[in-house]
Amino acid sequence: MPAGWLDSLEAQAGGVLPAAVHAYVSQGAGEGRSAAEAVAAWRSVRFEPHVLRDVTEVDLASSACGVPLAVPFGVAPTTLQRAAHPDGELATAEAVAAAGTLMVVSSNAGHRFSDIASTGVRWWLQAYLPQRRERARPMLDAAVLAGATAVVLTVDTPVVGTKHGAAGSVWDTVDARWLRTNLGAAADDPKATDLGPADIAWLGEVTGLPVVVKGVLRADDAVRCVEAGAAAVWVSNHGGRQLDRAAATARCLPQVVAAVRSAQFSAQSSAPSGGPSRAEVYVDGGLRNGLDLFAALSLGADVAFLGRQPFYALAVGGEAAVRRMLEELRDELAETMRLAGTPDLASVADVVADLVAPGMAP
Repeated sequence: MPAGWLDSLEAQAGGVLPAAVHAYVSQGAGEGRSAAEAVAAWRSVRFEPHVLRDVTEVDLASSACGVPLAVPFGVAPTTLQRAAHPDGELATAEAVAAAGTLMVVSSNAGHRFSDIASTGVRWWLQAYLPQRRERARPMLDAAVLAGATAVVLTVDTPVVGTKHGAAGSVWDTVDARWLRTNLGAAADDPKATDLGPADIAWLGEVTGLPVVVKGVLRADDAVRCVEAGAAAVWVSNHGGRQLDRAAATARCLPQVVAAVRSAQFSAQSSAPSGGPSRAEVYVDGGLRNGLDLFAALSLGADVAFLGRQPFYALAVGGEAAVRRMLEELRDELAETMRLAGTPDLASVADVVADLVAPGMAP
């Protein structure tokens, strides 16, 4: 496969997406500093590879909240997929299923949960809770009925961060009815500004599913999530789309991993059965290729997720391009593991040398 195809996806997508949609997906909040720094942060990670290790066979198999995965990465939730390609989430799901990994479906998805599930993909629901929590029950019930195996509570969006520029016209470009496909009455409620640990327990109780908390950058917040019953903590700054100047996830990940590894579920934990035996840590934000994925794993992530890359691939070539993207990521990660002397994921975590100054990273 031609070198550099993964890195070219955004530019290719920019040539086929409506300008407002491309701007909406690619831009960050405020001055866009957090969004701009994300890629460079991963590329600032430096490795100390092992040698004299047998890397004839490389095992990429992983799991997330008990879901077996062929690779340690999955697809993060993104809205407006039908604006990228007519098949939207259905095309993404087909590709993800073929890759043997996991798709997190936005509560704003443009296709019904049941239709996405009919592709055979393993999937989780990403949810925002409305101010009136009960208004979310129909959406949650529909996801459970359609086979979601975890619910991802996004906690970094009490209000939507201001975006500047042309993206404000995106809603004149797309069919806004897509966003109501699964939300029902919850679409009319503002997002909750009073989220707390009790909401983690509530979600676990009403769905019977493991709860993943997405949008955590601090060690102390990660511990609160675990103590409240979270099965996993997802290190994310929402792609730089919420609080501008929020720290890059590459720089926050190690402290969150250390905190979560030392934290224990409390005796009163409401975490439902079926989740992992220990709290897991996931990460997203600026991951573009196999080296970036290796950096995330070497800094302690159990699974890494990509959002913009799958969206761009979907725009470029539908299901076939998303499938190619996932295959290239798998192949690049396998090559990196061989070169680093790490034949399995358990051996990856001790090869990080340092995170160099951002200005030193290309």
